[in-house]
Amino acid sequence: MTTRLAAQNLEAISAFTPTPSYDRSALSAGIVHFGVGNFHRAHQAVYLDALFNTGRDHGWAIIGAGVLPSDEKMRRVLAGQDFLTTVVEQSASLSAARVTGAMIDFLSSDDPAAIIRTLADPAIRIVSLTITEGGYFIDPASGVFDAGNPEIAADGATPASPKTVFGLIVAGLKRRREAGIEPFTVMSCDNIPHNGVVARNAVAGLAKLSDPEFSHWIVDHVAFPNGMVDRITPATGDREREILTRDFGIGDNWPVFCEDFTQWVLEDNFPAGRPALERVGVQFVPDVTPYENMKIRILNGGHAVIAYPAGLLDIHFVYEAMEHPLIRSFLQKVEREEVIPVVPPVADTDLLDYFKKIEERFANPKIGDTIRRLCLDGSNRQPKFIIPSIGDRLKAGAGVTGLALESALWCRYCYGTTESGKTIEPNDPSWDRLVPVARAAKDDAMAWLKMEDIYGEVGRCEVFRERFAFLLQAIWLQGVEAVVTSYLEGEI
Repeated sequence: MTTRLAAQNLEAISAFTPTPSYDRSALSAGIVHFGVGNFHRAHQAVYLDALFNTGRDHGWAIIGAGVLPSDEKMRRVLAGQDFLTTVVEQSASLSAARVTGAMIDFLSSDDPAAIIRTLADPAIRIVSLTITEGGYFIDPASGVFDAGNPEIAADGATPASPKTVFGLIVAGLKRRREAGIEPFTVMSCDNIPHNGVVARNAVAGLAKLSDPEFSHWIVDHVAFPNGMVDRITPATGDREREILTRDFGIGDNWPVFCEDFTQWVLEDNFPAGRPALERVGVQFVPDVTPYENMKIRILNGGHAVIAYPAGLLDIHFVYEAMEHPLIRSFLQKVEREEVIPVVPPVADTDLLDYFKKIEERFANPKIGDTIRRLCLDGSNRQPKFIIPSIGDRLKAGAGVTGLALESALWCRYCYGTTESGKTIEPNDPSWDRLVPVARAAKDDAMAWLKMEDIYGEVGRCEVFRERFAFLLQAIWLQGVEAVVTSYLEGEI
């Protein structure tokens, strides 16, 4: 028997699955969140739900908001189940479901005026973002905000009618300033080094196009704390909906499946106030830099290391890649010999133990995370997750063979076919650009490294250029498995 997820059915569902112990009708909003995807609902919303279950801080509920067509689809689904979400946490040996209720509304992307009014509400003290690495309008190589982007330029020309997340935030802040209302804190929850700084550059950079004085006010008066977030959360499909119905008896049109591990480290910079998230496991620190370096380079970089050889070998799930002896050994060698040695130390953390936990997480057979998801958006992810490690090793005069091989495998993936000849469907916002360059690189490897916005100084380094060219040619001549084997055996 399946019980449909809805507020009126919570009492029935609570007989077999944990549900909110708090009165949702007594919640009031304190946060507007842009980018209500699976990760947000498996992470920030889960922490808040846990806090509300302690009986505290019920004035910090979430109102969702978005600007994309996919946001509108999510809004309709969640509205149909009273903004409730079933979260299934999975270890290798156990799966546990809970219903979360921290979200109380979701504003339509078709009504930006309503979003701006809500942002101007004094009750809203935090605006949070999960808009992906590519959503911040930055030059990947330099990290500089791209004020010339057509979407940004359009919002700069018509600031009263914004269409981007940052245009809406600027409009909301301006209305608050005009009304004498304290500005909200902008909290990025995306996997970007110094994500708070990046968010500040985007908000202030956009404001500067129409009102330079207001841009300076934003820099001086609005808080943008940096944060590190971590929880592997695959996309939801029919597989997940069927498991939820079969194993837990809940009919949820968009459940979230995730691993049982979660981490959130935040700089404690919230002038307008914040919920007491430290009570439910969030770490508040003066400087998040060591934590984000560790996570982005070891975990996100590790994802990239296994993604492209697995994608080229037609492997579907991440745990299946970890079962492939060559791919797992490739991950171990690159991490231990090239990545971890250039990660700065983190207080009370053994980096090798941290990596061992990551291996365990990647290998979790319960998590239906796909290789295709890991391969997604390399043009934005490589400059953040891989290129910095290469750059640090080159500056130290250290070897880069493993990381150069990762980069060559990414290039080969962007050629658009797997080794078996299967077509790789577009898997990057810049796919139309990447494929022709990857095909040109088959004969001239330097064509790939000339993408300055991705490789920058690294792509001009002769040591890296030589390694990359040799390895890319070897992949084409010998195949993925042969080249990875040669690397593992120290023959290249």
